[in-house]
Amino acid sequence: MTEPPAPIRVLVCDDQVLVRTGLATIIDAQPDLEVAGECGDGRTAVEMAGLLRPDVVVMDIRMPVLDGIEATRLLAGAGVAHPVKVLVVTTFNLDEYVYEALRAGASGFLLKDAPPAQLLHGIRTVRTGQALLDPEVTRRLVGRYAARIRPTGHTPHDIPLTPRELEVLRLIADGFSNSEIAVTLLISPETVKTFVSRILAKLGLRDRVQAVVYAYRQGLVT
Repeated sequence: MTEPPAPIRVLVCDDQVLVRTGLATIIDAQPDLEVAGECGDGRTAVEMAGLLRPDVVVMDIRMPVLDGIEATRLLAGAGVAHPVKVLVVTTFNLDEYVYEALRAGASGFLLKDAPPAQLLHGIRTVRTGQALLDPEVTRRLVGRYAARIRPTGHTPHDIPLTPRELEVLRLIADGFSNSEIAVTLLISPETVKTFVSRILAKLGLRDRVQAVVYAYRQGLVT
């Protein structure tokens, strides 16, 4: 008889005890998930992640000692030897730092008022290596803070992508899902997946989150 796969181990980090307990309770109720640990500040999250090696860290932004952005950078940022998947859970309307958390290496984000099923889907999605970006929220979020990103001065001719790949990248940055890109460009979803993989490989990017940031930094989307 085949052994069931090991559960996804989750570290929950939120400075509000009620929120943290609620998240942990929802996660632990799932047969394929387990809470590896809980903490209330970013510094402890980094330390616990080093000891426990969770598969996913559910991270708040505003916390004492070390905020979620810096903690995310230490856990999943550029140059980290053994990066950990970070799922940011925050209040979008109040927290202007979500975009910075994505730049710091987070694999996605959810709103704190999201239903439990969305949280669980988010953890599972991030664990598989995919980014979790709701298209509409992505448009609002990145569009709102795009002014903070200074274009590098490169032109599309300097970017090592084909015209079609540039087109796909722009649509990713606009928050289009693979199925929406397929409909827009009149190609199959499988072809879109191939384009996305090529774009990430050519640009040395980890996931769609980094692709969105890259597109804005290069001035491909305004």
